[in-house]
Amino acid sequence: MQLILEITQTVKVTANPWDLSRVPGGSSGGSAAAVSARQCVVSLGSDTGGSVRQPAAFCGVVGLKPTYGRVSRYGLVAYASSLDVIGCFGSSVADAGILLHTISGYDKFDSTSSKREVPDFTSQFAGKDYLESKPLKGLRVGVILETFGDGVDPEVISSVRGAVTHLEELGCIVTEVSLPSFSLGLPAYYVLALSESSSNLSRYDGIRYGNQVLEDELNSLYGHSRAKGFGSEVKMRILMGTYALSAGYYDAYYKRAQQVMCSYLQFLAPYKEICDHVSVLGEKKDEPLAMYAGDKMTVNVNLAGLPALVLPCGFVEGGSTVLPVGFQMIGAAFDEEKLLKVGHIFEHTLQVSSAVPPLVADELTR
Repeated sequence: MQLILEITQTVKVTANPWDLSRVPGGSSGGSAAAVSARQCVVSLGSDTGGSVRQPAAFCGVVGLKPTYGRVSRYGLVAYASSLDVIGCFGSSVADAGILLHTISGYDKFDSTSSKREVPDFTSQFAGKDYLESKPLKGLRVGVILETFGDGVDPEVISSVRGAVTHLEELGCIVTEVSLPSFSLGLPAYYVLALSESSSNLSRYDGIRYGNQVLEDELNSLYGHSRAKGFGSEVKMRILMGTYALSAGYYDAYYKRAQQVMCSYLQFLAPYKEICDHVSVLGEKKDEPLAMYAGDKMTVNVNLAGLPALVLPCGFVEGGSTVLPVGFQMIGAAFDEEKLLKVGHIFEHTLQVSSAVPPLVADELTR
């Protein structure tokens, strides 16, 4: 007797715990939503151009993107190898710091992982009752002017300005800085990311990796296997990356994008902490260009290989409910310890991170 099993695959869409009609953010949105909904204490995500930090802001949780090389990428399905980083989600800075300490360090299976010593990222954390009146006195913080331009919701700007004011109250010396090349990061990022994804994802051909559709002819096997295994967005990115790497356009696109990436290493690295902001929650999946522009606030950090921490800093009206706003702090390379310390003090004194989505709060009180 032959037993035939039919497997039915049900596709579920992750919603934002603050408003189930809205998205949770980038490709690691499921991890952020799980922490926001208090389904887990911490979670992992992959950040290539903001896919940890943007969902953290959307879902009102802490999101940490480490320095490139701090965490091994062994086991991660590569998208853009020069930009991919494993990041951390948590409902508090302390939780994110503990998780980062656990996963950091050199790995012989990843040639890009750093051999730098891993400090105890939470050793300098202190409770609110033990903080001085000006716990961040003398810390210099730069606010990037280019991040307050057109297209940013006024309420979001107000929340971020309030976070900057709070840093000043904690003793920080806040200076507005201008990065004229800031806008170049987005097009450079997409050329690099799509080109590398075209190369990395070519292995999923239905023979070596990925789904296989049985065909008699090799080209049909490749085509149908990849068509079944990849969605429309992924296929579009692979095609765009292949175009950028083609013989006639390599110098015009990929090479120039690499030059922009090198310039970011020079322009961004000297700043110890650069405060930035991310956009308010929004549904952009039907507007590809608008969705890509939402990465403007995050991709530059990946181009420079720097660590960044996103914290909830306030709320805005979102129709029937309030929506969280995220505030991003960028640190010097391999200086996550200071970044987490500043974030911990900011979190404990502003007391926004402890907020729970209304729907989740109702479930917890039952």
